[in-house]
Amino acid sequence: MPHPHRTTGVSRRAVTKAAAVAGLATLFGAVAGTARAATQLGPRTFDVSVASAALGRSAPVRLILPSNFDTQTGRTYPVLYLLHGAHDDYTSWTRETDIEPFTAGRDLIVAMPDGGPTGIPTAWLSGPDYETFQLTEVQAMLKRDYRASGVRAVAGVSTGGYGAMAHAARHPGAFAAAASYSGILDTTAPGVPTLVAAIVARENLAPLSLWGNPVLNLLTWRDFNPRARAAGLRSTSLYVSNGSGVVGGSGDWLPEALESALWPSAHSFTDALTRLGIAVTTHFYAGGGHSWAYWKPEFTASWPMLAGALGLPE
Repeated sequence: MPHPHRTTGVSRRAVTKAAAVAGLATLFGAVAGTARAATQLGPRTFDVSVASAALGRSAPVRLILPSNFDTQTGRTYPVLYLLHGAHDDYTSWTRETDIEPFTAGRDLIVAMPDGGPTGIPTAWLSGPDYETFQLTEVQAMLKRDYRASGVRAVAGVSTGGYGAMAHAARHPGAFAAAASYSGILDTTAPGVPTLVAAIVARENLAPLSLWGNPVLNLLTWRDFNPRARAAGLRSTSLYVSNGSGVVGGSGDWLPEALESALWPSAHSFTDALTRLGIAVTTHFYAGGGHSWAYWKPEFTASWPMLAGALGLPE
């Protein structure tokens, strides 16, 4: 399948802005956000390498293009961003779900960007800026090279669920819809900073390199907290799901314990939305574990909302 991957036609202003974000664009010999190479994995699926000033390296994005992408060359397409969880990567959605056949015949682009080993797509205090990579550099590449429209929705699992709500809350209007499946939605809730630190440490990274100390750098933690930024979601269609985990679970203790740890955080977030008068569709269910066995049906349940926001039939 032919597809564009141009490296020219970017304005001087765009180049200057990208370089200012990280000061590293010149190290790549390419404009930040430029797709350097694309590997075709199937009739509609590609892995694209994007030169990123925000990350200081090239990073991958997996794309699923519309079935009619080659024949409808004059049209643009809405984009569904799917974000992966901790200790996983950008291939997880195609590996764990049927997203490729599910989207066949649907007029949208599915973009699955790299979120790093922790899957926390944020601007790290001491490290890469995955927020700028996903929201600025990847979006610019999709618009320039793959005819992406300005209509976008985002969904994610676990730390990717955090990313979906944080992106939408911190950038009001950037996404028409956001969905979180077992996401970390109140980063300052009791016990959650310890859980976040454990996720970071498991990847042999310094926990303070994320947002600093949760007490001394409280303002930074709040700035990146979906609950604290919930007012920014007023114009966004929302879906939140989480299981109770151990309470009502089946005895698979580790994934159920992880799910239980996020249960209060999810309720804290949706309670904040309610206080603000912001509508949200919730599915809080008994039991369940922190795994794809539960996230796959939750994505299916949220699809009508996502499709409506993207202007697509269910």
